[in-house]
Amino acid sequence: MEAREAITNGVGGVQTAGIHHITAFVRDPQVTADFYAGVLGLRLVKKTINFDAPEVYHLYFGDQAGSPGTIITFFPWKDSRKGRIGGGQVGITTYVVPQDALGFWRERLAKLNVAFQETERFAEQYLQFEDPDGLRGEIVAREEGANSEWSFSGVPTDKAIKGFGGAVLFSTAPESTGKLLAEVMGLDKVGENGEYARYRSFGEIGNTIDVNIAPMAHGSGGHGTVHHIAWRAKDDAEHVRWRTQVAEHGYQPTPIIDRQYFNAVYFREEGGILFEIATDPPGFARDEPQESLGEKLMLPEWYEGHRSEIQGLLKPFVVREWEEIEL
Repeated sequence: MEAREAITNGVGGVQTAGIHHITAFVRDPQVTADFYAGVLGLRLVKKTINFDAPEVYHLYFGDQAGSPGTIITFFPWKDSRKGRIGGGQVGITTYVVPQDALGFWRERLAKLNVAFQETERFAEQYLQFEDPDGLRGEIVAREEGANSEWSFSGVPTDKAIKGFGGAVLFSTAPESTGKLLAEVMGLDKVGENGEYARYRSFGEIGNTIDVNIAPMAHGSGGHGTVHHIAWRAKDDAEHVRWRTQVAEHGYQPTPIIDRQYFNAVYFREEGGILFEIATDPPGFARDEPQESLGEKLMLPEWYEGHRSEIQGLLKPFVVREWEEIEL
């Protein structure tokens, strides 16, 4: 879905189609793979490293191609402190499934001993759960968005997670966060329910953002918390425009950083949440065939000369179907 010129809320410039990816801290790569591939049925689309700390994996899970709007990524850091979910973070990551698939996921989570609760927000039903590190997630069923083509671990394509439904942002300054979403990111405010304000982008997935209305106390980083949320830019040219647009609204964006599979710009908004803007291209098939994504440790060229040393620092793990996992 291409970005469009902003035409609402008096915004000039570009609008994002929605979430590109969300990145979180966890402790163990095997536990993480078992949950996100073995339980949720996502595909490991890239096994690489944290470019700023090469002794730590950077693992990407998503649909068959790791399409923008489907990608949940992790830094498994064994010795990281336990985080506390709160203001200045993505509080809940929302996954979307096909319209008739919520019953499948209700039965699956129960069968796999994943505790969950059923809640309602803006007249939608959600299954809310925590992963083994305490990261909060939820599943919602919607018609919009293409079905995933990836079937794994007993999850058929007509029930599989399509990608992100959106996210619930926990802000220490929700009015400012809402203003940013509307006036800079180009989302439309579509409702309030007393606890949350809802914003929506024009994309079909990763498009629905709920923000707490009352200010929330600061959380603290560590495993079990989200590090940042990334928003989509359709290409490099638009990415440059995004950086200018963010700066013109008084934020302090980083220089453009090459992350191999996308280019990135980061800035922290007034509610404390770290935002990134990431390009849709070039994608995860730039350095390995799509049919074998995630099977090999991929390193940027400046680390290739240290492959043996880096591999020696990383804990081996395998992607397993749920039948192979002791739950």
